[in-house]
Amino acid sequence: MTRYIFVTGGVVSSLGKGITAASVGRLLKAHGLSVNIVKCDPYINVDAGTMAPFQHGEVFVTDDGAETDLDLGYYERFLGIDTSRVNIMTAGQIYQSVIAREREGGYLGQTVQVIPHITNEIKLRFQKAGEGFDITIIEIGGTVGDIESLPFLEAARQMRPDRTRNDVLYLHVTLVPYLSASDELKTKPTQHSVNKLREIGIDPDIIVCRAEKPLARDIKNKIALFTSVPKEAVIDAPDSPSIYDVPYELKRQGLDEQIMMLLRLRSSHWDFEEWNSFTQRRKAAAAAQPVRIAIAGKYTKLKDSYKSLVEAIQHGCIANGVKAELDYVDVESADFKARLAGADGLIVPGGFGDRGIEGKIEAVRYAREHNLPFLGICLGMQCAAVEFARNVLGLKSVHSTEFNPKAANPVVDLMTAQKGVKEKGGTMRLGAWPCEIKKGTLAFRIYGRKNISERHRHRYEFNSRYIPAYEKKGMCVSGVNRKLKLPEMLEIKKHPWFMGVQFHPEFKSRPLLPHPLFFSFVAAAVKNREVKSK
Repeated sequence: MTRYIFVTGGVVSSLGKGITAASVGRLLKAHGLSVNIVKCDPYINVDAGTMAPFQHGEVFVTDDGAETDLDLGYYERFLGIDTSRVNIMTAGQIYQSVIAREREGGYLGQTVQVIPHITNEIKLRFQKAGEGFDITIIEIGGTVGDIESLPFLEAARQMRPDRTRNDVLYLHVTLVPYLSASDELKTKPTQHSVNKLREIGIDPDIIVCRAEKPLARDIKNKIALFTSVPKEAVIDAPDSPSIYDVPYELKRQGLDEQIMMLLRLRSSHWDFEEWNSFTQRRKAAAAAQPVRIAIAGKYTKLKDSYKSLVEAIQHGCIANGVKAELDYVDVESADFKARLAGADGLIVPGGFGDRGIEGKIEAVRYAREHNLPFLGICLGMQCAAVEFARNVLGLKSVHSTEFNPKAANPVVDLMTAQKGVKEKGGTMRLGAWPCEIKKGTLAFRIYGRKNISERHRHRYEFNSRYIPAYEKKGMCVSGVNRKLKLPEMLEIKKHPWFMGVQFHPEFKSRPLLPHPLFFSFVAAAVKNREVKSK
């Protein structure tokens, strides 16, 4: 029978529930248990696809095309799994499903209410996610006390009476703030948070305390006393040099053993060697000479907007044995070219909207003309296509129809299937799509195979009718989707490393298995650094 671990949060948001949940999953997987993990987002949006990154961080995309919370990226990277729509549920999805059933006559004669109809729908999804797994970890977004989270918390509460006590565990992540004026850590916010959770009917079995520094024994004892939790079940999670160190910190304090004991589970074996090896490489890379990567994006004020991208760069750097030094370049500033001059490589990531587009196109031009290793992702590839058409092909009135619908040369255009689409949510080209790579290209050398699959999230595509003109001038279409007859990868032959991809490779990069594009890009940036230093 599947055991369930519910991860809740208190006091403030962004405490690291996702990293805690993913770390717990990593530890339990090392014990030989099969683990699934789910995120519950309490917002009314059906998915995260229509929200700007400033609202909720990056939008992560799964193979089956779900647009999700960035925490699913943590789940995939820590557990080495491919998530899907089963791994995410929002309040919008739940209400939409229940209302649709009511309209179909599924509740004839009943008054449809939050309890039991909404909570029953949530529990059904919990159970579906748990099928075939030893452990299912369910992270409930938001903060205890938020009205939006209450149906999910009530469903979580009902899971224990519905089953046996040893099948369900509640883990509460809370804040222990440090006050510099008095030079002490304060436990009162944690006490109030646990009391609030108890008002809902949930008694936490384990408390994970987020703090700037490790908790002294007397602080942990005080928390245990006032929350009625065993002392050994109070775990502190201080700030770490890397999120990938968190599983070690939790393991050091015996969190996994506490969980195994409370859920009456036995370990078949202990295998943490791959993670050990990776963290050793990470520490060695952190002490090495840095490689400077410029990121010319538009959401640079909130670093979570590029969470998967940053992690993929880190994976590539660690695999190359170098330290990542990231420079978020504002392409609308007067000195952005000077910033690029000091970079070893440039990435133009995906995005929406016309703000900063001309600056991004100029950044691509700088990379092309100065032999700066360049990786353009989604919109970044489209900027590369526009720049090449303007400055190499010599075409006039060149742009993407996303930004100039009347462009005489629309080298980037709305794909046919997108024309006439009015609904914004879930209607882009989403999820994993096949790509066929041309032999003899940089792309083929990087991947080492002909057929690949990568995740997409966009409406506009490179206009295929311009392919002959581009290839005549040295820009090669090295990857295509044969079914849709659409270019997926562009590269310049006479350049040290210049690649534009229509997909988002960052979503598939893992710490134990870096994405080949990022590994190769970082290697090229390291080589460029060495050339410049001579």
